Amino acid sequence: MAKYQLLLPKMGESVAEATIIKWSKKPGDYVEADEVVMEIATDKVDSEVPSPVSGKLVEQLCKEDEVVQVGSVIAIIETDVAAGNEEPNARQEVTPVTEPNPAPIAEKAPVFTAQTTPKPVAQPIADIPGISQLENKQTLAEGVKYENRFYSPLVKNIANQEGISNNELDQIPGTGAEGRLTKDDLLAYIQQRASKFSTQKSTAPASGAAMAQELPKTEQQQQQSVPAATSVSGGHEIIEMDRMRKLIADHMVYSKQTSPHVTSFVEADVTELVNWREKIKNSFEKREGEKITFTPIFIEAVVKAITDFPMINISVNGTQIIKKKDINISMATALPSGNLIVPVIKKADELSLLGITKAVNDLANRARSNKLQPDDVRDGTFTITNVGSFGNVMGTPIINQPQVAILAVGAIKKKPAVIETPKGDAIAIRHMMFLSLSYDHRVVDGALGGQFVSRVAYYLENWDTSRKL
Repeated sequence: MAKYQLLLPKMGESVAEATIIKWSKKPGDYVEADEVVMEIATDKVDSEVPSPVSGKLVEQLCKEDEVVQVGSVIAIIETDVAAGNEEPNARQEVTPVTEPNPAPIAEKAPVFTAQTTPKPVAQPIADIPGISQLENKQTLAEGVKYENRFYSPLVKNIANQEGISNNELDQIPGTGAEGRLTKDDLLAYIQQRASKFSTQKSTAPASGAAMAQELPKTEQQQQQSVPAATSVSGGHEIIEMDRMRKLIADHMVYSKQTSPHVTSFVEADVTELVNWREKIKNSFEKREGEKITFTPIFIEAVVKAITDFPMINISVNGTQIIKKKDINISMATALPSGNLIVPVIKKADELSLLGITKAVNDLANRARSNKLQPDDVRDGTFTITNVGSFGNVMGTPIINQPQVAILAVGAIKKKPAVIETPKGDAIAIRHMMFLSLSYDHRVVDGALGGQFVSRVAYYLENWDTSRKL
């Protein structure tokens, strides 16, 4: 018999830790190779951890809701292979485990890459990378200040960006395992600190709109400040936000606090496009084995417009404008749970319409079946959200930080419209839709925003009805 140490796998370049959602196997259960052992969650996406070997799960080294560093040992699996005769592909990871009088397992330090990362820059909280070896050495040198309290790379980077000193960080109560300071704890503290500062500067009472911007409290703070949930009339139901909804809430508030939002609208006549898709959709599905929706067509039009107006494909770092080389389109996708996730089509400008269609279908299917990987939802440079899929004609979407623009496409409706003909203007029934572009007014002015969304409409209206796929 040999004992295999199952490690928390690497889940992307910017992912340093994960939260254990649920154990799929319990001690004593037999695990087949490639069978799921546990479900985990990162700031980006939920995923599953399979076992690379077959054997009996003899020990779980972390609990549900515990935050674990990438590369940490999460379980011990007793394999049927004798020690020293293990399979070649598992030999490097099978290590003997001593049984008698095991010492308490110390909390594991985060795994750091050998490359020193630059000073953190402004970016979405979900995309903050791990700290470097240099910062790690500095942290170890300041062990007295930290009083042996562990801070994840994500928490450390948020603190650095907000100018929170080590001493101040030590004073913040934590709700994680053994009092660990979580991201939610730190965000709530930052929001409260900002609110206190704002109150001191102004004697005017806070408006309802301003109060609505307050970040959700952590679970422990809610338990301390809110009485037990009761229903006087018996007609109310109190529902606690799930983990993903809390992340979405944090990200939306962060975006509104970061970017001054402006939204421009254009109505497009997409009659020729609708007729073209209707003509080719059955033959396409028969040939490719999958459907062609309007989404990849919208994405292609956006990619063309970005090529014409590249200053939409940017992000902001303080007073610096970062112009992106690649055009990576984020695609907002609704999940069966009602939550939202935004997978990314990488280098969409290098794909044909057929390639975009296959990428859209693949990402959408994997999103709905909870099969996305962390790298599938990172590095987006522009976002599209299809509010028309819910029957809405337009919307005012919130920017997906650190991007500077997001396009909402509305429902396609038949409407009477004025068209120009060689014999003069006429009224006809046309397929019409609204495009809504929200953009960051710090760096995108009305002229650029308006020209960009008009160019997207132009590409949709002037569709080549003889086009082949």
